[in-house]
Amino acid sequence: MSQAAQRRPIGRLLSPALLPATAARLRHRMGPGIDAVTAATQRLSPVWAAAASRAGIISRPGWVGLAVMTAAIALGLVLGWRELWAAAWVLAVLFLAAIGFVLGKARYDVAIDLASRRVVVGEQAVGRLLVRNAGTRPIAPAQVELPVGRGLATFQLPRLAAGEELEELFTVPTQRRAVLQLGPVRSVKSDPLQLLRRAAGLNEPTELYVHPRIVQLANSSTGLLRDLDGLARQNISNDDIAFHALRQYAPGDDRRHIHWKSSARAQNLMVRQFEETRRSQVAILLASRPTEYAESDEFELAVSIAGSVGVHALADGKAITLLGPHRAMARHTKGQLLDGLSGVELNERARPLQDQAGTVSAHAPGASVVVLVAGSRVGPEQLTRASSRLPLAAHRVAVTVDPSSGLRRRTSGDLTLLTVPTLEDLGTALRKGI
Repeated sequence: MSQAAQRRPIGRLLSPALLPATAARLRHRMGPGIDAVTAATQRLSPVWAAAASRAGIISRPGWVGLAVMTAAIALGLVLGWRELWAAAWVLAVLFLAAIGFVLGKARYDVAIDLASRRVVVGEQAVGRLLVRNAGTRPIAPAQVELPVGRGLATFQLPRLAAGEELEELFTVPTQRRAVLQLGPVRSVKSDPLQLLRRAAGLNEPTELYVHPRIVQLANSSTGLLRDLDGLARQNISNDDIAFHALRQYAPGDDRRHIHWKSSARAQNLMVRQFEETRRSQVAILLASRPTEYAESDEFELAVSIAGSVGVHALADGKAITLLGPHRAMARHTKGQLLDGLSGVELNERARPLQDQAGTVSAHAPGASVVVLVAGSRVGPEQLTRASSRLPLAAHRVAVTVDPSSGLRRRTSGDLTLLTVPTLEDLGTALRKGI
């Protein structure tokens, strides 16, 4: 019988009536081959994984192609089908051809220039990508990728002569508060079928801060927040405001503090001593558990309220301590405060507000004002319990965010409770409540 006659048609081989018998024969004939292929795959898998993790060359379509090629080789060996061998050879040739597309390294000088590294949520961040051919030879057209947070911007570069520079403008929409990492810019080489893909980082990443929206508060909005001269302490200082006593001059003392009339009477140089004063300090405690807010928009409003109060206190020359989901953050400038608030997120592991209130005394023991900011799911009882754990000498204000409610004010002992539906109502609430 001829070789052609010995072959079974594929349709007959896969006929429903013959499937059980065919499957049994295939298992019997392919058993050793499958075992050999499985063992070889297990031995080669760590090598392939290491190569892929180091170079990142094999793309997802490439891994699919490798799997198909391996299966075609195994089945071709077992079944003796020339068509499978042909498919395996075609894939092998395609992989060999793809290697030529990813070889070599283009020399680029890349820079990201942002108009501003700090924008307010809702604004567009504008920047430009500068790419220069740093080599001595022309570079063929290529693709450059710019990661923006979790997104990705792709730029197609034309052919660049030696020393030639290209400028690409881009905008980053900022729909929500965040700290976005731009870069590193990657040059990408790939074959037409995307079997192999080689990416190389070209620069260091840049951070873009998307600040929360805040409102300006009038001076009258924070009547009891003001403590311009600070509070006197028992510590003695050589340079302060509150006069304490005179003492004899010692080498190193500031000559501006010499009291000349007393020095003349005592026939010896006498200098002033002062009582040390402390700067007025405002502590802002932001509730950070998801269960304390009805929706994510409430948390965004709470962050904006915390930022507005903090910025106004800094403008009055006060020190700020912000207690969020992770740790207490001392902020000395407006930029530092808003940068810190840009990255604040709800955290399942954060402690409840009343538990966090116990840490205020540890992080801001000298706080003259403590502002609690919470969502609508934090009731007055919880706020009162949290207030009982705050420093006794501090003025206490609790701001509850509730867009579905109206502007309200009430008191509970030493605690002032404010309900604020919108950010624009914050100034009115503070004028009435503080």
